[in-house]
Amino acid sequence: MQINKAEQTALLQSLSNDARTLYILGIKPTVDEKTAKTTPLNYKNLLTLLNAKEEKFNLGRQVNSLIKELLNVGLVNFQEEVELNHSFNGKVLLLPLTVMEENEYSKLHLNWHTMQLNWTPNEKLVNDLAKLVGIIDYEYSANELGDFIAYWLGRPESQFTEYQWTQKFVFNLKKMRLAHGFKPRQKIGQQVVQSKAGIEADENTKNLVAKYGKATQSN
Repeated sequence: MQINKAEQTALLQSLSNDARTLYILGIKPTVDEKTAKTTPLNYKNLLTLLNAKEEKFNLGRQVNSLIKELLNVGLVNFQEEVELNHSFNGKVLLLPLTVMEENEYSKLHLNWHTMQLNWTPNEKLVNDLAKLVGIIDYEYSANELGDFIAYWLGRPESQFTEYQWTQKFVFNLKKMRLAHGFKPRQKIGQQVVQSKAGIEADENTKNLVAKYGKATQSN
């Protein structure tokens, strides 16, 4: 299975050789090219792969640390929300760089920069990535964009490509859609989205209306 230019660029970032080995030999070969999903992570198989030349790894958390490196450069993401301090064994990864139309986004992989005050994400890429990672409601507000920009303006040492900045923004949107503190009006699956304007009665309200409606009729 070939590594495309987007993946090559990401692999040349600040990564350990063990993380690169894990991606190229342990994770990438298991991906479905249509869905960008891997098979569930198997610590036993990955540890065997990493210890092919010398025994350096024997704990699942050591594999986790390598996966976190790959997360940081945008090579992988989790299909579902996970706790980063818990086991990743059995979890499914998404490899977003493997399925993008390379010619369409090739220029975005070449433009490296720090976060700028007037930055905006690439709209088509937002739509494509959002669908890929399963975001239902991917329309974002000015406040959501502003919070993202403000966070990264405080980290001027961070430089990413335009593709990676947009990718990080989409992953942040997904995190916010799954956040426990987010209080929308409607829940779909694991995600929460704003419902359309209207009045909704909960079951308790309906029961009370029915109860006192009957009482009124009997009087």
